[in-house]
Amino acid sequence: MRVLRTPDDRFTALPDFPYEPAYAELDGVRMAYVEAGPAAGPVVLLLHGEPSWSFLYRHVLRVLAGAGIRAVAPDLVGFGRSDKPAEVADHTFARHVEWVRALVLDALDLRDVTVVGQDWGGLLGLRLAAEHPDRVAGIVAANTGLPTGESGMPEVWWSFRRAVESAPTLDIGRFVQAGCRSTLPAEVRAAYDAPFPDESFKAAPRAMPGLVPVSLDDPASAANRAAWEVLRRWDKPFLTAFGDSDPITGPMAPVLRERIPGARGQDHRTLTAAGHFLQEDAGERLGEIVAGFVRGLP
Repeated sequence: MRVLRTPDDRFTALPDFPYEPAYAELDGVRMAYVEAGPAAGPVVLLLHGEPSWSFLYRHVLRVLAGAGIRAVAPDLVGFGRSDKPAEVADHTFARHVEWVRALVLDALDLRDVTVVGQDWGGLLGLRLAAEHPDRVAGIVAANTGLPTGESGMPEVWWSFRRAVESAPTLDIGRFVQAGCRSTLPAEVRAAYDAPFPDESFKAAPRAMPGLVPVSLDDPASAANRAAWEVLRRWDKPFLTAFGDSDPITGPMAPVLRERIPGARGQDHRTLTAAGHFLQEDAGERLGEIVAGFVRGLP
């Protein structure tokens, strides 16, 4: 597997993101992460999605650290400061689950974790929780779900997939902006472009839409259905915090609340004026919701 590594000087002008990266070597692939807050605090794992990176959580990190919480925000392999396998075929659902598992459970040995997942961060985080429930104290699902291929995807998602697969040039900053209600400053859009010096670095953003199961024959369908069998019995605290303006994942909020026992009695939240990337539109509010959820855990 040919692996690319973004030069460090691409990350020298990141607004509101003072966190020094750390790295873990995972079977030949280097995965980056940042931390904020006291080392002895309760642990929150912040998992981003496509095509963003841990920079997305900069406002959430600040709020959680101020609340005495240890917040850990990885860059998925292929994104941010993490290494970038260069071929679309290098990226599979199973590999991304394993990379996250190896970082969180082996390299960092995190326990009693609150998993916060948005977009692909939720797909991976829900799999991680279902497959290793002994390590997880609670879950916050934010604009995400866990597709199995049993139900169809909305047309707006198919439009996104087709756009990613067919675009000669992937404008990462533009894709992030399209998922926000607020207007991103130029330096913020530049921060989303920073991990990708040229098109050769963008195999992961191009691959991810095609890894979402859309039929029962999909390679990830069986594992995701097995995860749902665990989630249907999940009685640990489970919170949904969705933006009110996300046409792709918005319909998943009631599904999660209805199917997962741990969601009963929780103070589920809908964040106003927040799109798919609710961390940009309402990052501080999301941080406060997560901090309150963590304080209420058994």
